[in-house]
Amino acid sequence: MSDFPTKAKVVIIGGGVVGCSALYHLAKKGWSDCVLLEKNELTAGSTWHAAGNVPTFSTSWAIMNMQRYSTELYSRLADEVDYPMNYHVSGSIRLAHSKERMQEFERAMSMGRYQGIPMEMWTPEQAKARYPFLETHDLEGVLYDPTDGDIDPAQLTQALAKGARDLGQKIVRFCPATDVTQKDDGSWIVHTEKGDITCDYVVNAAGYYAQRVGEWFKPYGGRTVPAMVMSHQYLLTDEVPEIEAWSKENGGKLPLLRDVDVSYYLRQEKNGFNLGPYEPNCRGHWMTEDDPMPEDFSFQLWNDDLDRIEDIVTDAMERVPLMATSGVGRVINGPIPYAPDGLPLIGPMPGVSNAFEAHTFTFGIAQGGGAGKVLAEWIVDGHTEWDMWAVDPRRYTDYTDQDYCNQKGMEVYGNEYAMHFPHHEWPAAREKKLSPVHAKVKELGGQMGAYNGWERANWFAKPGDDTSLEATHTWGRSGPWEQRIKEECEAVRDHCGVLDLPGFSRFMVTGEGAAEALRGLITGGLPKVGRINLVYIADDRGRILTEMSCVRLADEAFMMITAATAQWHDRDILLSAMPASVSVEDVTTTRDTLIVTGPKSRDILAGLSDGDFESGWLTHQSATVAGREAFLIRVSFAGELGWEVHALNEDMPVIYEAVLEAGAVPFGMYALNSLRIEKGYRAWKGDLSTDYSLLEGGLERFVKLDKPQAFPGKAAILAEKQRGMAKRFVTLKVDAGEADAPYMSCIRHGDAIVGETTSGAWGYRVGASIALGMVRADLAEPGTELQVDIYGELCRAVVQADAPMWDPDNERLRA
Repeated sequence: MSDFPTKAKVVIIGGGVVGCSALYHLAKKGWSDCVLLEKNELTAGSTWHAAGNVPTFSTSWAIMNMQRYSTELYSRLADEVDYPMNYHVSGSIRLAHSKERMQEFERAMSMGRYQGIPMEMWTPEQAKARYPFLETHDLEGVLYDPTDGDIDPAQLTQALAKGARDLGQKIVRFCPATDVTQKDDGSWIVHTEKGDITCDYVVNAAGYYAQRVGEWFKPYGGRTVPAMVMSHQYLLTDEVPEIEAWSKENGGKLPLLRDVDVSYYLRQEKNGFNLGPYEPNCRGHWMTEDDPMPEDFSFQLWNDDLDRIEDIVTDAMERVPLMATSGVGRVINGPIPYAPDGLPLIGPMPGVSNAFEAHTFTFGIAQGGGAGKVLAEWIVDGHTEWDMWAVDPRRYTDYTDQDYCNQKGMEVYGNEYAMHFPHHEWPAAREKKLSPVHAKVKELGGQMGAYNGWERANWFAKPGDDTSLEATHTWGRSGPWEQRIKEECEAVRDHCGVLDLPGFSRFMVTGEGAAEALRGLITGGLPKVGRINLVYIADDRGRILTEMSCVRLADEAFMMITAATAQWHDRDILLSAMPASVSVEDVTTTRDTLIVTGPKSRDILAGLSDGDFESGWLTHQSATVAGREAFLIRVSFAGELGWEVHALNEDMPVIYEAVLEAGAVPFGMYALNSLRIEKGYRAWKGDLSTDYSLLEGGLERFVKLDKPQAFPGKAAILAEKQRGMAKRFVTLKVDAGEADAPYMSCIRHGDAIVGETTSGAWGYRVGASIALGMVRADLAEPGTELQVDIYGELCRAVVQADAPMWDPDNERLRA
């Protein structure tokens, strides 16, 4: 083919709404020599049969940003690319049947208003006035979003494609990609049935075929894409005369209705209804040998299966009796890809250089516009405007086998509209990664949570405590765990606690040039041999990319320790920054860690070990504990005298038993969160994210602008230091009610939103609710009175001094 492109800056594999959006946004950023490949016609996958709803609602800050951007883009896109589209901004009403659902709505509304979305809380009577066919007798209230609506998915995709073509991009249809080859310089050859294309970057945007495409990247460091496919049905009714009359009288469509406690959406489709359930007795496809994924499922559907959704259809007819007056005109039953948490995978492909992902969209139409923007920023700029860890493919690691993906996909689909309570742990596909002392932790009453697949105790129950899932259905801090968390914190404060912490991400960085390479990567200085430092890595904007503990073992040997969830994220950072002479070895799974902390921790460990327990804070040593080899680091995230005890998996059971027998009290992650927040210690991807610069985050003491190395973000940090900061990190003492501040609660000063919380918890040592957050710089002075919006309750909050609320001089840590 004479017009077949053989070179491109970027090749995108997949011609759904997301692939076309990415192509369009790359062009908008000035990269006009990109190619999109589609095996069939554009929209042939999930896009063509999508319902086309375009909500902004989310309780994820990143997802709300992405969906809000989509609504803004779609409202102008027809004019921007000169392609007419059917985009109906009808508004939506979400129904609440309980106080807890109203609290969720209040939280989402507060976040939405911060982003400029004019959501409102309505009474059932107000909803009835706007939607006269609605039964409201059993409702607590309603959330109204005037920006919600629906769009024609095919028209949207074609509009994005036209816009991309007009800006010079190429789209090759009926051209299946068949494989990829990475060249020595990191560039790619994408093989197709029509020829090869050489490119700098490649994007897997293959929808429900993303897992199959992902296999091509395994020789270059890739992994099996964590995804599965669900069967989603929605039904279209015949026309209803009353709807037609109402639309003519009111000049528009009925609001899109969501009864989230029953789990369905109901919207006006022409002059009938479109009902889309998310049923608990759901069905996955292509999960077994007798149901293999076909080579091509373009523009195909499955047979309907209405028995699965009968109860929900019946409920919808009771909620809107008018629906029962019409027959079912058509049933759409098509494939929707699901990731284990129901969120898409957008960003760098784990372990593979110059490769990106934008696939597994459950709500691809709503998120497609924002996804294209985010992906284009990641490829062109190396970073995104908003922190997008919620969708970063590296949030999953090696525990996501197909069994896990299938179980979690089914669970997420069947609970699509469920509330994500702070103390609730979803039960499907658990125990994928176990500590060597897991059985003992469970025997002691450990109530487990999953952290990057690792099972850790959140709290320790005593006989008679209610450990049911139902007990966790609350936004409040009170529950069977509350007294236990208090007791665990007091044990750490007054005696000694022990926390089993499997999954700490550990990397051995060794070899000639390791020290200099790290100096050129981190913002601050390296520790001396025998010591440990906290170090930060910035992006080129000076924003917080990650935090690591740097343990210096020798002049050119370091152990870098980071959060469990950061394992593949931080591995890629280290690998990309080290020269060929330096080895980066991931030793995470070979070792376990205990946190042994509290004023009696020295006595307990000294009685079990030949180590030097008079050595200073931020030092490390090798020693035996209970006769087993161990590595001891004198640090404590709990803010008390303490040590981390690192040991090989096979040695940890003996050490753990000995520490318990010596009197240490087991404590869990909930207690640790309370203890760390009293010290103002930041948590990764909550308090520490690329939404904030290091200076905004109060981390200037970890930045050495006078060192010769031009570390990432150095120029940006220097410029910010000279012009001043718009925001500052603060600790707030909050007069909270039943609940503590969740992530991204709005902080107000008068009627103005002036910041947001990044984490919150009750501090049992200081007897107060504490929130960490960011506020407008002029309001960061100690003593300033603000308000925090906690699930709709405005709570007085006072800015604290720039020091920990507990042990501000660190006397207990250094004891």
